[in-house]
Formats: sequence, C-alpha cells, structure tokens
Amino acid sequence: MNQERCRFAPTTSGPAHPGTLLAALLCWLDARSRGAALSLRLEDVDSNRCTPESADDMRSALEWFGFEWDEVSLQSANRSSHEAALDRLAARGVLYPCSCSRSEIKRSGERAADGGWRYSGTCRDRSLPKGGWRAVRKTLRMRLASERVDPVDEGVVDLAQDPAVEMGDPVLLGRAGLIAYHLASVVDDGHQEITRVVRGRDLAPSTAIHVMLQRLLDLPTPAYRHHFLLLEESGGKLAKFHGAVGWRELREHYAPDALCGLLAAAAGLVETAAPTRPGELLADFDWQRVRTQDVLLRWTGESLVHPV
Repeated sequence: MNQERCRFAPTTSGPAHPGTLLAALLCWLDARSRGAALSLRLEDVDSNRCTPESADDMRSALEWFGFEWDEVSLQSANRSSHEAALDRLAARGVLYPCSCSRSEIKRSGERAADGGWRYSGTCRDRSLPKGGWRAVRKTLRMRLASERVDPVDEGVVDLAQDPAVEMGDPVLLGRAGLIAYHLASVVDDGHQEITRVVRGRDLAPSTAIHVMLQRLLDLPTPAYRHHFLLLEESGGKLAKFHGAVGWRELREHYAPDALCGLLAAAAGLVETAAPTRPGELLADFDWQRVRTQDVLLRWTGESLVHPV
C-alpha cells in the first residue's frame, strides 16, 4: 500500500490564475503518477485577505479545470495545532515579541534570500511576557540559531542556506493574532503526514526555515521538488504571473481542456497546445520532460501568448 501523501496548498487571497493552475497541474500529475494520496489544503489563515467566498471560488476554479482530490481542508480549521506548536516553541525558548514595523525593517536595507527585506534582529534579545506568547500584542518571531541547513530538492534548485543570515528571524504570529505562513505550512504538513511537497520555486527560499521548524517540533521532513514559474511583464520587469487575469475571465475565452493543453505545452509536457485533460497527461508524465526555465506569458485580453 502506497504511503506517500502529497498536498496542493493555494492561498485563497485572490482568484486562481494561470500560475495557480500550472502549479496545481504539476502537483496533481506528480501525485497521481505515483499513486499517492493527494489533499487540497486551502490556506486561509490570513482573515484580512481570505474569506469563505474566496475559498469557495478557489475550489470552483480547480473543479472547473478538472481536478479531484482525496481530501479537502481549510487551514484555519487547524488553529489548535498551530497554537500547540507555539506552546512547544515557547517551551524551547525560541519565541520573542517584536515591535519593528515593516518600514523600519525596510530601512535596514538588507535584502533576504526570497527578495524581501531581511529582519536584522533588533528585538531578538527580548523575552516573552509573563502571560507567554498569548499575551503578546505585537509580532511574534522565532529566534533562529545560525546554522547551515542543506535540504535536498529533487529538481535543480539549490536549497542550502543559513536562514538566520540569509532570511532573518521569521514571523510566526502577526499583530492581529494571525498564524504566519511558515508555522502554518509546517504544522499542517506534519498534521496531514505529508511526505512530498511540490510547489513553485518562488517558495524555495522558505524551505530551510521550514526544515528548522520541523526539527524543533520533531516533525519529519518531506521530499521537496520546486518547479518553474510563469512570469508576466509588469512595468518593464518580470513578475510572477498572478495579477493579469483570473480564472473566471479565462473561462470566457478558454474551455478547460484548451487551457490545460496550453499549460501542458508551456510546461514541456506536450509539443503542441492541443486540448487535453489532466488525466490524459498521466501516462506520459515524467519530470525529465518538464522544463526548468521560467516561461513568459502575456494576457492580451483574449488569450495567453508567448511574447516574441
């Protein structure tokens, strides 16, 4: 009996877009080709940006495209596990309150490995108040030890990093009491016994922090594979493809099989963008055929094209 467990975990802060659907397709093909269980985990813990309606919309988009799942869950339903993890980390003495604003962190001028701003550690010598982490009314961070972490990626991405140096101490709990991405992702993967994580390489710089969290929480480390991204032209620069067009607008111009064929061709899975369904790609699916370089797409208002 296959014990592998995979998950697709989109954030529900906005509509599904071509990048979402590409990531879902590669994750779905990886799991189904291996006979692994596959969960859809809707990441909705940021209640400032995510609503029940946006979670329903994400499910509708993925169903329209042609995916089915062995399990569907809302990340917000696992709050008790997130809090239990914070209790364990507090017992290890690695949590501290931080009062630094985003503008203050940005003024430090130190770029992090993920392209954001590295936290320089201004507040890291502080201790938790008498009431523990639950009494913190500001940001809650985790104090990282300087340590080289060397996770293995099944593809071509180098995940080796000293997170304390290259990323800075991560936020685990926001000012409004919102569970942050790093903690929620690691705890939920452990809770669901996930053994494989397939995701876009924009998330690769987070992996070393996740491994450190897994070790502190005595959780296993899954296998990782990070794939290429779809990029769009944004103000003369290249940015991750997400804001140009949502799935409902795409639906007005593409049938799901036509869009699946286009994304499969962009990924290198087929030579031409002929209409196809996810299940029709399974027989020939092989990561050796998936391109490694990012792909530039442009939305014309009616179609997705590769700019010449």
